[in-house]
Amino acid sequence: MKNFKKLALTTTAIIAFAFSISAQKNFLKDAEVAYNNHQYFNAIELYKQAYVKEKKAAVKTKILFKTGSSYQEINDLKGAETYYSKAIKAKYPDPIVYLKLADALKAQSKYEEAIVEYNNYKKEMPSDQRGEEGVKSCELAKQWKDAKNTPETRIKVENMALINSKEADFSPAYSDKKFTTLIFTSTRQGSTGGIDVINGQNHSDLYETKLDKNGKWSTPVTFATAIDTKMNEGGAYISKKGDMMFMTRCPEAKNKQLKCQIYMCKKQGPAWAEPELLPFNIDSFAFRHPALSADGNTLYFDAKLPGGYGGTDIWYSSFDKKGKTWGQPVNVGPSINTAGSEGFPFISDDDKILYFSSNTHLGMGGLDIFKAEKDAGGKFTKAPENLKYPMNSAGDDFGIVFEGKKMKGYFSSNREGGKGGDDLWSFVLPPLIFNLSGTVVSVENNEPVQNALIHLKGSSGDMFEFKTGADGKYNFKLKENTSYEVTVATDKNTVSQSFKLGFLANKDLGKLSSVGENESKDFIKDFSLTPVKAEIRFPAVQYDLGKATLRPESKDSLNFLYQTLVDNPTIVIELQAHTDSRGSDAKNQKLSEDRAKSCVVYLNEEKKIPLARLQSKGWGEKKLLVTDAQIAKVKTKEEKEALHQKNRRTVFRIVSWDYQDPNAPKSDKPIYKPQVKGEENSDAIEDAPDAK
Repeated sequence: MKNFKKLALTTTAIIAFAFSISAQKNFLKDAEVAYNNHQYFNAIELYKQAYVKEKKAAVKTKILFKTGSSYQEINDLKGAETYYSKAIKAKYPDPIVYLKLADALKAQSKYEEAIVEYNNYKKEMPSDQRGEEGVKSCELAKQWKDAKNTPETRIKVENMALINSKEADFSPAYSDKKFTTLIFTSTRQGSTGGIDVINGQNHSDLYETKLDKNGKWSTPVTFATAIDTKMNEGGAYISKKGDMMFMTRCPEAKNKQLKCQIYMCKKQGPAWAEPELLPFNIDSFAFRHPALSADGNTLYFDAKLPGGYGGTDIWYSSFDKKGKTWGQPVNVGPSINTAGSEGFPFISDDDKILYFSSNTHLGMGGLDIFKAEKDAGGKFTKAPENLKYPMNSAGDDFGIVFEGKKMKGYFSSNREGGKGGDDLWSFVLPPLIFNLSGTVVSVENNEPVQNALIHLKGSSGDMFEFKTGADGKYNFKLKENTSYEVTVATDKNTVSQSFKLGFLANKDLGKLSSVGENESKDFIKDFSLTPVKAEIRFPAVQYDLGKATLRPESKDSLNFLYQTLVDNPTIVIELQAHTDSRGSDAKNQKLSEDRAKSCVVYLNEEKKIPLARLQSKGWGEKKLLVTDAQIAKVKTKEEKEALHQKNRRTVFRIVSWDYQDPNAPKSDKPIYKPQVKGEENSDAIEDAPDAK
């Protein structure tokens, strides 16, 4: 795993290598000096020279391991893999070589190969949890990378190719309230200072880029000439007010090992004043990567100080308003900090979530970005959460910054697909888009129904109404994490091309939900409505022969009618009973009236439909559907009886759409009722053909 550094943990004196390497007599000694001074770039070449000259097999094996370690420190993972593998083949005695090789493989997404080496390390060092944790991290990494339809996989991550250089670009931060200016650290050509012997790159400087009206970032320029020096500068953070900037500077002096420190600059007009060293710095320890809380009272940073938990830890300093100074560092605690290294803190605007990078919490490889939430007491006691793929990768992912409260911002990574070493990457969580659409048609002929009322009710309390157009279609935009019910109602304008009398609503209920959905989705719910006719039929009502008594199966038919009344609470109906032509007119008339009344009694007394909504009408044999003359033409008795049965029917018609329940709660919402049209007056009896 890569050493935890972007700005050097220490910036050592540059030992003069002006003389020719080939002239050195003790390459191994010089290599060890360079390695111990963190001059890994130089150490690699010296170790290679030493390997050629060395005769002892044990020493050559050690050189192979140290060469691999040097490659790993400058993040040349392929070089590290090559030399660790050579060291293992040469029987390097320390099992740590398996762990180092496994880390290098994992950081290249070679998870299956890494698992093999982690298991080799477990076999040699069963008491060391790093082997087991390495296996778990690889398994999790594969799981996260292969995941589908999860909140994390929605995040869109893109390389900022127009800003990045072939060198290292990292640690972005916003410098204005509108989030249109970014500052970041870079070792690109043109930076102040020469080559850094630690990593072989230029010294780092701060650069600035601005967002134009077209959403394009400008070509980066040096941020502030008064701040940039020949030393490494970077990891800057500007206060919300824009009046203070905190930054990391790694001073250098000949023949001395100096540590990175945190400085503060005050804004003076359009420029920045000379950086001032913060009082809690200790020159024998490295302090880096400051991040200020939104209220300006807490400064987070990483450092390796006494009382820590291992490598670099996350610490914070509180501002003493009375003394107008920054207090002594306080460790954020063991739930975040580990025996490994944590750094690159960022605190959310609401001061509740701390983001940081770690090479020890279970991750995908190298540095991963994590978030930790404060508990009710304002402490970090909860286990941190890995941001998973695609925010994290097998490489180093670090230095995140958010655009206010949005799930949008930038971070640094040396993952595959970049332009240089460390690159700036943007991330955004696109909004989920949920649509509901459908078509309302007539059950008779699938003809579109116009002005049907679509009611949408959300679990959030939202209620919407939409009227269908001539095409019968409707559509709604839905919210995330919300459940909905959609129903159809009718009013006086609900018609179709063929049916002008209106349509009955029904109990059809559509249920849909965007809860738990992690991908945009289109929901479809179609409705079919029954058109209003002069005579509306429903399942046949059966009576005992020559009687008005309802048979048990007839109640099922009337229950259909009951549901229609429930679904259409404003209609008033007239139940109409008809007989066939057999028997006397008077008897048939009486029988039909009694049968219609029996239906009304059932709906009122057993189903509790108000009598004000129910009327009855007996027609006797006055409205035959099939005449006696037509019946006489059929040959068999069965056919004749079937035609008589058609005449013996109970139907209903709508006489009003204006009923309002006097006991219903009052509503300010207007009630739309379709107008009754086309039905002849019930007293205007059609002359039926002579049936006798």
